[in-house]
Amino acid sequence: MAQTSLKITGMTCAMCTKAVESALSEQDGISFVQVNLGNETAVIEYDPAKVSLTQMTQAVKDAGYDVANDTVSVGVGGMTCAMCVKAIQNALQALDGVLAAEVNLGTETAFITYNRAFVSLTEFKRAIEEAGYQYLGVNGEVSEDQEQAIREKELSRKFRRAVVGTISGSILMVLMYVHLPMHIPMEWLMFIIAAPAFVYVSHPIFIAAYRSLKHKTLNMDVMYAMGIGVAFGASLFSTFGLLPHDFIFYEAAVFLAAFLTIGRYLEARAKGKTSEAIKTLMGLQPKTATVIRDGVEQELPIEIVQVGDEILVKPGEKFPVDGEVISGESYVDESMITGEPVPNLKKTGDTVVGATLNTNSVIRFRATKIGKDTVLSQIIRLVQQAQASRPPIQRLADVIVAYFIPVILTIAILAFLLWYFVFDAPLLFAFSTLISILVIACPCALGLATPTAVTVGIGRGAELGILIKTGEALEISEKLTTIVFDKTGTLTKGKPEVTDIEAFSVEPDLLLRYTASVEKNSQHPLGNAIVKYTTEAGLMLPESQHFDTFGGKGVAANVEGKAVLIGNRALLKERGINYANSVEQQVAALEQAGKTVILVAVDAQLAGLFAIADALKPTAIQAVDALKREGLDVVMITGDNSRTAQAIARQVGIEHVLAEILPHDKAHEVKQFQEQGKRVAFVGDGINDAPALAQADVGIALGSGTDVAIESGEIVLMKDDLLDAVAALQLSRKVMQRIKQNLFWAFAYNFALIPVAAGILRPLFGITFKPELAGFAMAMSSVTVVSLSLMLKRYLPPAKRR
Repeated sequence: MAQTSLKITGMTCAMCTKAVESALSEQDGISFVQVNLGNETAVIEYDPAKVSLTQMTQAVKDAGYDVANDTVSVGVGGMTCAMCVKAIQNALQALDGVLAAEVNLGTETAFITYNRAFVSLTEFKRAIEEAGYQYLGVNGEVSEDQEQAIREKELSRKFRRAVVGTISGSILMVLMYVHLPMHIPMEWLMFIIAAPAFVYVSHPIFIAAYRSLKHKTLNMDVMYAMGIGVAFGASLFSTFGLLPHDFIFYEAAVFLAAFLTIGRYLEARAKGKTSEAIKTLMGLQPKTATVIRDGVEQELPIEIVQVGDEILVKPGEKFPVDGEVISGESYVDESMITGEPVPNLKKTGDTVVGATLNTNSVIRFRATKIGKDTVLSQIIRLVQQAQASRPPIQRLADVIVAYFIPVILTIAILAFLLWYFVFDAPLLFAFSTLISILVIACPCALGLATPTAVTVGIGRGAELGILIKTGEALEISEKLTTIVFDKTGTLTKGKPEVTDIEAFSVEPDLLLRYTASVEKNSQHPLGNAIVKYTTEAGLMLPESQHFDTFGGKGVAANVEGKAVLIGNRALLKERGINYANSVEQQVAALEQAGKTVILVAVDAQLAGLFAIADALKPTAIQAVDALKREGLDVVMITGDNSRTAQAIARQVGIEHVLAEILPHDKAHEVKQFQEQGKRVAFVGDGINDAPALAQADVGIALGSGTDVAIESGEIVLMKDDLLDAVAALQLSRKVMQRIKQNLFWAFAYNFALIPVAAGILRPLFGITFKPELAGFAMAMSSVTVVSLSLMLKRYLPPAKRR
């Protein structure tokens, strides 16, 4: 029996602990469970042979709770194709305690979700190395300089091997056409030149192939090893007189190994550039901070800064962590986080984000978030996780790659047998065909087509202030038919202002005092506008009692002995408060002008009304127009009455309006669109739109980089610019277009050249494919796919060009 503990989230009372204990106890193999509500842990005794972490986690989820697991991103070296990805994923997922492992060939990383009570980083390292690959450490813990040094060292090795192979192969080719004195055996001279070069250049390929076979998997290293091994082996047999002289393939064997190495060198260089965006983000954070402790300024490493520390930031310096300004005023450049080029004024009480730049004055702030909790760290973690994710389109490539190598081996053997035994072709030609097929077939390009484009595309989005949280969001975004906008705070600024006041049965100042005294308890944007207007007028606000709210309709309280009711017409009608038709006409006229009207009743009599307007965001009209030109049906949803909603919709250019929708019903409206067969994106502010964001096929959250926004939706816009919603969809479509192009070229390459390597052109045109040329073509296929993906680094969505 073994013992472990799980961190349980979502428990609120003793009944929750009972529910979790019951759910776990029902699992076969668990003998003891004790759940502690105070520290939210479950201590479990279990039989590892009968029950796994995955089963325990699922049991907790089925009970309505969740298990808090850890995530880590580690570097993996030595991967060459999709089969390598599969081998590493299988090795990691075989570890008890690993819930999921996503491996990205393009960035050479493994993103692992695990429970540290079951498994540790040491076991990840062992599993990766036993699978035949390099464990390069946890991303972010190894410094950027160290990572660069490791990569440069490996590139240097590949480059030296490629140079040695190319020079030796060239010498061997020259010797093929040079007549030496009769007493010098040509084959032995070629052997002496080829053998050391071949061993030096090809030994990493053979070692990788051995490890693959040892773990009972077939990857491209096995194919390459077979191809170059057969070529060199035939040359050896010929040298020793066991095969005819025509089977001297020394130059082909060395060139093959050299071309394979050149391809991997170029591919590694290109892949190193795919994750430059994430490296840039990691390099933003300063290494030290000026901390004030006991009245003394100290320059300390960022790692030992604590929550609550007072930190001084001078002009030209970056904020080391997130915090709240306690003294000073300065303009802060937040473009590295939000993409917004105009600096923002920060003063006492404002929040500041780590890695942003203080431009013109000294600021003292208190650290509120450090390390992995900072906004920058959350962004980096999200981007890494997104880059490791796999959109559904990759499943096609994964299925093909799984069958690719066995099929190619079959084709190679059949081609050899057919040419030699059926078509009576020379043994040399049949043999060359076998080698050519083995080395030209390349699932590497198929394996790289999707992850490299996803990695570069998501990284480019991060540079533009657009966080795309999953690869699946990219693919769904391409297929959207409808985009639904929340109104307040999304299409509008979310900071409404009072434009009209009408008092009927009380003095205007008294109406203001009564209304603001009640609304100061509500925190509603419309109520805040009235409170702000009243306080700016210099009026004192009495205390209110018995405050009550009526969801989506209004609020009520007692003020100075008066019963004050504030809300819309529906609320007053429910309470039996009637008013003259002239008032109704006045309300209608204000709503027709795009204003929201709030009615106020005192002691069951209509006392007055307020008209409040919320201005459109500067880019709202442009964004709606651009989305229409993208072929999307644009919808606005709001809790406002129909007249006001229609007025705002007319201003922004939206024809389809859903008005008087309560907050909790927005998700239902989105679902209705989906039931009509539409693919829906919902754009909201990430605070009160969470259900609708979750229900939509793609949730797009605006929130200027706040924690709430980062947790909401599949796409997060780091600044409040609606054109970024358009840019996000344009970027998604561009990435998907590039993935399809990559897959097309990867498929086209294999479909076109494998038949050529198999000799299909020989009977018609007498054209044959030399093995060394096949090796060069194979190398170039992967380089082509990665290069196409890298072109996304320069892509600027049309919406951002305006």
